Amino acid sequence: MKKNDQMQDAVNRRTFLGQSSGVIGTSVLGSMALNHGVFAAQNDELKIALIGCGGRGSGAADQALNTHDQGPIKLVAMADAFEDRLEGSLNNLARKHGDRVDVPEDRRFYGFEGYKKAIALADVVILATPPGFRPIHFEEAVKQGKHVFMEKPVA
Repeated sequence: MKKNDQMQDAVNRRTFLGQSSGVIGTSVLGSMALNHGVFAAQNDELKIALIGCGGRGSGAADQALNTHDQGPIKLVAMADAFEDRLEGSLNNLARKHGDRVDVPEDRRFYGFEGYKKAIALADVVILATPPGFRPIHFEEAVKQGKHVFMEKPVA
């Protein structure tokens, strides 16, 4: 047998790691999906808060709201440093998703501290603020026991 044939038949380190990682990852994620889903607080409806209402945040909220065929989901709170950015995002999302967007004035938070109040109202938090703010927002969401979707980079 030639040396080249032996190399082709042998499992190299890269192939082994790639294949075993895929198998392990699939089994771990599969068991998490079965055992540790995101659950709504008092009813079946999943409540979302959007922190950071620019293009990335609005897009993430849009995608989340498009999962309504998986179960009831609703955007219930929004926070952004800029009022015009939040209002524009809210109008676009409400136009597209109708009653799945329920963010009255008392659940719209402007400025740098509003994120805490928005996080408190949700089961899942979408963090799409500029990277410098994300660690602070993430820490608050974890402290409040919320599930988090966060844009990268984390910081």
